[in-house]
Amino acid sequence: MDVTTILLLLLVGAVVTFFAGDKLASKVALVFSLGALGLSLYLLNLLNQGAVISYIGQWIANPKVTLAFKADGLSMAMVLLTTALTPLIVFSSFGNSFTNAKNFYALVLFMSFAMVGTFLAADGLLYYIFWEMALIPIYFIALIWGNGDAEERKKAVVKFFIYTLGGSLFMLIAFAYLYSKAGSFLLGDLYQLELTTTEECWIFFAFFLAYAIKIPIIPFHTWQAKVYQKAPTVGTMLLSGIMLKMGLYSVIRWQLPIAPNAAKCWMPVLIGLSIAGVIYGSIVALRQKDVKKLLAYSSLAHVGLIAAGCYTLTLDGLSGAVSQMIAHGFVIVGLFFAAEVIFRRYETRTIADLGGIRSQTPKFTSMFMILVLASVALPGTFNFVGEFTVLYSLSQVNIWFAVLGGTTIILGAYYMLKMFQNVMLGETNTKVFADVTANEAITFVAIIAFLLFFGLYPKPIVDLVTPSLKEILEVINK
Repeated sequence: MDVTTILLLLLVGAVVTFFAGDKLASKVALVFSLGALGLSLYLLNLLNQGAVISYIGQWIANPKVTLAFKADGLSMAMVLLTTALTPLIVFSSFGNSFTNAKNFYALVLFMSFAMVGTFLAADGLLYYIFWEMALIPIYFIALIWGNGDAEERKKAVVKFFIYTLGGSLFMLIAFAYLYSKAGSFLLGDLYQLELTTTEECWIFFAFFLAYAIKIPIIPFHTWQAKVYQKAPTVGTMLLSGIMLKMGLYSVIRWQLPIAPNAAKCWMPVLIGLSIAGVIYGSIVALRQKDVKKLLAYSSLAHVGLIAAGCYTLTLDGLSGAVSQMIAHGFVIVGLFFAAEVIFRRYETRTIADLGGIRSQTPKFTSMFMILVLASVALPGTFNFVGEFTVLYSLSQVNIWFAVLGGTTIILGAYYMLKMFQNVMLGETNTKVFADVTANEAITFVAIIAFLLFFGLYPKPIVDLVTPSLKEILEVINK
């Protein structure tokens, strides 16, 4: 089947949503996002039956740019993450009111279109175009519909835009150089290149700069917390749940196989930087007074561990990283949604102003608690599967990497449970907290059901991505 169908569906959905008008925009966006999810599941079924899901067509003759899309297990897992979270994010926003809703929801679908294109692209320049296109909608979503002081929001969003665009330009230069060597941007042709050690190092770090900013890895993280805090919750969910996975996916798909010797040479440094992000993010999270900023630094710590797993260059590390990408996507969306539910009732995210919620809403308390426990990788949740596998892979490289990386569990449990205690327990805020609506409950239940099901039975996801990861490791170790 032509894999571009899912891209066309999301693009058409964005256009139709825009012309549907403000009143119907959210519902139209939900219908098209659910359609994209259904089509993704159909493509997954075809892939499991052994079908080749790709599209190749000539686009530009000189330089030779091909409309090349391909879905294998790894890219399909990322597409499913995107198309599963997009309708959840849209549905979760039904409790909010947005000015110019048609623009807002059209941008959400367009961003989903660009991210799916990034995961499916098998031509370097095409991949770069989708990579950059994903930046445009989130820029406007955060700038126009964000919260807080307008001037501060503008500074934070512009900084994010400049950082990510600047890093991406180095990646574009790397692709231009690779084209001069291969005469093609096709991923398969780039894998076959035999570069010198010096060439590999330059290419590797050009890619690294783009991906380290997007993920982010310290010291390239300085844009993250402010943007997560200032963006509307839908924007924060898109950024943390899906967009940062573009960087982690790209490390595995593009950076490591194209410059494998540089990756092997710099492995200890890269793992060290990633683990430094784990420790730094956890320590800074301990001191946060705003729920969204605390979750932002928590996310920084968790993606640091995922990046460390990617750079182990082992099957366990890559498999654990992909599992944790998916688990983190769902749990962080759930946690940011919980923060939004609280904000809808109390109009504050300041931890000191909260408290006393548990006695008023046991349902919300229970669901929030499950998400907190999943975030700290409680056995039985999907997050445990990913984190345990990554830590095991780190122990194979160096036991101290595993010990230091494991601090994310200890520190994470401390700051997350402390946050839960201050927000949900006690008697600080006596204002009435309305129980969760049907819309909110459905969103929470869907996320929790996913985390618990794959926490107990991760085999389908592991089996889906393993063949692709083995092929990538063969290229790395050729």
